[in-house]
Amino acid sequence: MGRKTYPKATKLLIMADAGGSNASRSRLWKAGLQRLANLTGLHLHISHFPPGTSKWNKIEHRMFSFITQNWRARPLVSYQTIIYLIANTRTTTGLKIKAKLTQRTYPTGIEISDSEMAKLNLIRDAFHGDWNYSLLPQ
Repeated sequence: MGRKTYPKATKLLIMADAGGSNASRSRLWKAGLQRLANLTGLHLHISHFPPGTSKWNKIEHRMFSFITQNWRARPLVSYQTIIYLIANTRTTTGLKIKAKLTQRTYPTGIEISDSEMAKLNLIRDAFHGDWNYSLLPQ
């Protein structure tokens, strides 16, 4: 979606939560971002919200509140129902949500070794480099 809207973009800012699979300490997350940088040629800059502060995430307020309003009082009986309700969320100010169900299975227990981590083109910021860093295409 972004490439169509911003075809000349060379950088992408990713604001991420501090926990779960996209945690700042997740090696698999960083390895996946490196693959994304390599695939797209984009300079990725990642900034993680400090632990306990995701409530200030703009996406939480701008998007999820409207999704919740859209599916209020509707039984979420299947994935298709959930995707339909998310994808049909609109606001009067022009917010349109896109959603797609993937049937792909994802392996668990993948570990990224120290040598794989050393190969990442990861540059830590001077300010809180654990939470703010860039991944450049290799």
